Amino acid sequence: MQDIMAHVRSGMLYAALAYAAWGLFPLYFKHLAQVPALEMIAHRTLWCMVFMVLVLASIRRFAWLGPVLRQPRLLAAFALSAVLLSTNWLTYVWAVQNNHVLDASLGYFINPLVNVALGFLVLRERPRPAQWLAVGLAAAGVLWLGLSTGHPPWVALVLGLSFGVYGLLRKTASLGALEGLTLETLILAPVAAIALAAWTLQGHSALVGADLSQWAWLLAAGPITALPLLLFAAGARRITMTTLGLLQYISPSLQFLLGVWLYHEPLAGSRLTGFVLIWAALAVYSLEGLWTARRVAGAPA
Repeated sequence: MQDIMAHVRSGMLYAALAYAAWGLFPLYFKHLAQVPALEMIAHRTLWCMVFMVLVLASIRRFAWLGPVLRQPRLLAAFALSAVLLSTNWLTYVWAVQNNHVLDASLGYFINPLVNVALGFLVLRERPRPAQWLAVGLAAAGVLWLGLSTGHPPWVALVLGLSFGVYGLLRKTASLGALEGLTLETLILAPVAAIALAAWTLQGHSALVGADLSQWAWLLAAGPITALPLLLFAAGARRITMTTLGLLQYISPSLQFLLGVWLYHEPLAGSRLTGFVLIWAALAVYSLEGLWTARRVAGAPA
């Protein structure tokens, strides 16, 4: 029993560290705000690919790559997931660099509810009544934000939808977290490398004239991207989906706090009302999930 509890505690720690790292990402991208978002994504893609290849080489796990390269449909599916991932990354980096950290946090607050809607539309899952209530509250919050600001919260919607569809594709994929991210970055890496080379030759890249410190910050995009995923993969194997679902709010909560108290982004009354509706939706969703998990755990075998 003690071994099981230690296993669960380590899983909670790994998952919490992963979500905390994702929540603190604005600090990193704000520090490199002088690097255009598109170039930042090229660095992130290329150096993440290098880091993942080194990780797989250290554990000698390349046997999966040969069979995958002989499956065009699987490659096409991961090419699509790679495009969605890069879209999510680009939107997020642009949002952080252009003082939309609160909008970015909103995107990841609504992501669990986007997953419920996608499960219904694509997988023909049947959400429970309380889950429908949560989705309705979230939709009301998004609608309120659109009406109060005069335009939809497009940053939040792009982040929530792109990551939701990405998660849906990865849910049905046959590769694990390590192999999947490696394949996605391998697919994107040639484009990233060509773009960086062209920008460097034209003198537009951040690498031109960069000192050692700047190089280090840019190269760090690889491990900074990959390590939270490794922690998440280790944590997800050790804890229940209910626990994982509650821990996921660490990330957008930290982003929200950074946006309000460190970057002083405006949170006017009407905007706060929209966030309150989203938080109410998440409260309903989380409490219903806990109640359902306890009911299932208490049911006779």
